[in-house]
Amino acid sequence: MTTDIKVPDDVLSALRRYERILITAHTHPDGDAMGSCLALAWALRDIGVNALIFNEDGVPGFLHFLSLPGPVLTSVEQLPCDPQLIVVLDCGDRARVGEALQPLLDRVPTVNIDHHLANPNFGTEANWVVPSAAATGELVGYIIQELGTPLQGATAQALYVALSTDTGNFSYGNTTPGALRLAATLREGGLDISSIREKLENNWSEAKLRLWGRLMSETRILEDGKLAVALVTRQLLAETGATREDIEGFVEQLRRLTGVRVAMLLREDEKDGKVQTKASLRSSGPDNVRNVAAQFGGGGHKNAAGATVALEAEKTLLVMQPYIRFVWSDR
Repeated sequence: MTTDIKVPDDVLSALRRYERILITAHTHPDGDAMGSCLALAWALRDIGVNALIFNEDGVPGFLHFLSLPGPVLTSVEQLPCDPQLIVVLDCGDRARVGEALQPLLDRVPTVNIDHHLANPNFGTEANWVVPSAAATGELVGYIIQELGTPLQGATAQALYVALSTDTGNFSYGNTTPGALRLAATLREGGLDISSIREKLENNWSEAKLRLWGRLMSETRILEDGKLAVALVTRQLLAETGATREDIEGFVEQLRRLTGVRVAMLLREDEKDGKVQTKASLRSSGPDNVRNVAAQFGGGGHKNAAGATVALEAEKTLLVMQPYIRFVWSDR
């Protein structure tokens, strides 16, 4: 397989040189983050590396069907010893791995592999940040090929999840020829794609169904139809019995509306006794929502970005809406 993206020598050297490697990604992992961690761990174990995976929030429920190369650790106390190297995947900055791992990151060499544009290259051993990549899983796929391990079995399943979830089943504008070639390689290796899609998509709870029904009926269409907003308050989650994981994917539905330029989901949360709101922004084509997220200390990609605001959902909408108008004001 040919690609214009080449794995840096210092990344490959680090992965081959150390015997105890801890792999991590951002908290509340999505398919790309967790799929990339699992695929890389399987591949490293194939070459004799003792690879462990850490994530404060563990494996999300919708990915419980994936085979694990070992337990996914959720606290540093579970580590048998300090790793020799930490590989950080799909994190736009170091803070996204969560608070628990920060002291370990201060004293252990790190390799930073990511596809977010604003990544500050926080790795101390090596950095490989490729914003043009469809997903961190695409970069992990190239690493696995360079390591010479087969893209089959559990490795293939995890890698396919990483690629497909971050590209909307290879339909978003971020889909690259390289990601498609990797998917073809996985299929040629025997991956049952239809089975993966069945497990990813047909797993709703009744609570999720009720939540999405409420969100559909209560979605706000603003700015002459250019902006669609869904508010997920703590009260709504309590009334439906849904979890934050049940919200995953809803913001994409808002982009289906004709005329909508920006879709936004505002989800309330509580941290240290204070309410905050996670804003998830989506757009299409030239409409850049990353610039909006950046105004509130967030980031992401041009058509998919997010930020956390220390306000309730209603107030967050009020402060963000003026900035969203700039997305289409110059067009």
